[in-house]
Amino acid sequence: MRILVVEDTQDVGEAIVACLERLGYAVDWQKTGTGAEDALKVQRYDLVVLDVMLPGKNGFAVLDSMRAEKIASPVLVLTARSQVDDRVSALDHGADDYLVKPFDFRELEARVRALLRRSGGTTTAQLQLGDVILDQVSRSATVAGRRAELTRREIALLEILMSRPQKVFNKAELLEQLFSFGEDAGQNAIELYVARLRRKLQPAQMEIRTLRGIGYQAVAHGG
Repeated sequence: MRILVVEDTQDVGEAIVACLERLGYAVDWQKTGTGAEDALKVQRYDLVVLDVMLPGKNGFAVLDSMRAEKIASPVLVLTARSQVDDRVSALDHGADDYLVKPFDFRELEARVRALLRRSGGTTTAQLQLGDVILDQVSRSATVAGRRAELTRREIALLEILMSRPQKVFNKAELLEQLFSFGEDAGQNAIELYVARLRRKLQPAQMEIRTLRGIGYQAVAHGG
């Protein structure tokens, strides 16, 4: 999953990025509304975390521009203003949710997970395929009740594949969802992570299939 954070306050932005990267998400960070719009022109995001008070073009203007351009990525607005009118305004501009500063990072994580689940068409914090269960809250996976020792990026890859069983993801799609702009990674990195994930999930009633020349898909055995 790839997330765009738009926040001009250095320490707040660093904390949000660190929080989301710790969960295994690929995160890009912009500090201005113009920078956010530039990023949105070249990259599709699963979620945008958008501060309202930005230098130059504010968050509401960015949100208006996104919706005018038919960019449907869910948006979590961050606002320092707690009045009802301000929260209503955020939703009326097209935000999917809002969070009032200062906030507890556990609440940020919960709202991010909820928006990502909603956009993926799921209502539960657990994904299951065969005997593999992925808990999106604890960021852990089990195979037939046995915990699989996965890194945060392996969890992120498993989450992408399990969130849309049977869908074939090509390497470019997986690359852009797993790595942010500043990370130097090629398509060989996807092959490496897929191989590691397969090995750590054995034996499982779920398979990560390779469709040669096309991509990868997660299926339950017999699927």
